Amino acid sequence: MSECTPSSSGPTSGGPAARRVLLAVHTGRADIVELARAAAARLGRAGIGVRVLEDEAAALAIPGAEVCSFGPQAARDAEIVLVLGGDGTFLRAAELGRATDAALVGVNLGRVGFLAETEPETVEEMLTAVEQCHYEVEERLTIEAAVLDADGRRTGGTWALNEVSIEKVERSRVLDVVLAIDGHPLTSFGCDGILCATPTGSTAYAFSAGGPVIWPDVEALLVVPTNAHALFARPLVTSPSSMLTVAVPPDGTRARVSADGRRVVDVPEGGRVQVRRSDRPVRIARVNRTAFADRLVAKFGLPVRGFRDARSHGPGHEAPPPWRNVLARDIATAHGLTAAWGEEVTDGHPDGAA
Repeated sequence: MSECTPSSSGPTSGGPAARRVLLAVHTGRADIVELARAAAARLGRAGIGVRVLEDEAAALAIPGAEVCSFGPQAARDAEIVLVLGGDGTFLRAAELGRATDAALVGVNLGRVGFLAETEPETVEEMLTAVEQCHYEVEERLTIEAAVLDADGRRTGGTWALNEVSIEKVERSRVLDVVLAIDGHPLTSFGCDGILCATPTGSTAYAFSAGGPVIWPDVEALLVVPTNAHALFARPLVTSPSSMLTVAVPPDGTRARVSADGRRVVDVPEGGRVQVRRSDRPVRIARVNRTAFADRLVAKFGLPVRGFRDARSHGPGHEAPPPWRNVLARDIATAHGLTAAWGEEVTDGHPDGAA
């Protein structure tokens, strides 16, 4: 359960709020801005102070909100970083939450949205959970990358919640790499790049490159080559304590490190990148107990009823209809699954409903 104490009902009178929430909002959409304003108003009525980022403050125009600049101290003293947007907005907010150990909770207003667990239709329930401290905080493994030159001197570094991508800079060239695990050379090949991902990031770039889905509570590191010219270039799952090293030969091919698609560090000619588990995780607030398997089914529309029971309406339409959303409370539990999918279906609707 959370470590907070619910505020007394009603707004604070004059003094600073005992609890604070930092908003991180994708302000490019009017509907998201309106949702942020409504959320801020409700939090204020509950006696929770609202803080907004300086570069978002004008678009949000939330009366009485504290304004801060984007940086390591933005989430200082904040209990929650409330993210309204897609996974890109969540990754941006993760920089703020990780710096101060504030927990992040996201409302998915993008496409797939694996990082943000709350859907728009359940925002009110999520806000209730925050107000009453009815949420659990889980720590997600992160990774850090050190960039070294040909002489082994550190020239830069970064961190990632999803993945670190060691990739070629010039599209017309092939990046030759040598991959080593815990100091032992494993293989070498030409490729577009190599992804070093976390379990949280296994459903992102690494998944698109052919990597496996790893449950977020599994402690492991994932290595996925991208477009490798090799017979042995399969994804690898290693120990969370492993050191992953990607060395780039001094042949003039330029490489760089991209962390979560947000932070870029150049790799010197003949240099190498060392990736390992970071000591500082990202904390994510869970406001419901939806199983990760149910999230996979819902996000990808997976056919889970079996070939005999599923009524196919063409490729990609084998998933349960919208009213059988596996994230709904009456279906997310094991008993709910059995009951809901065991109903008689008439004309495509449960129980013959129109």
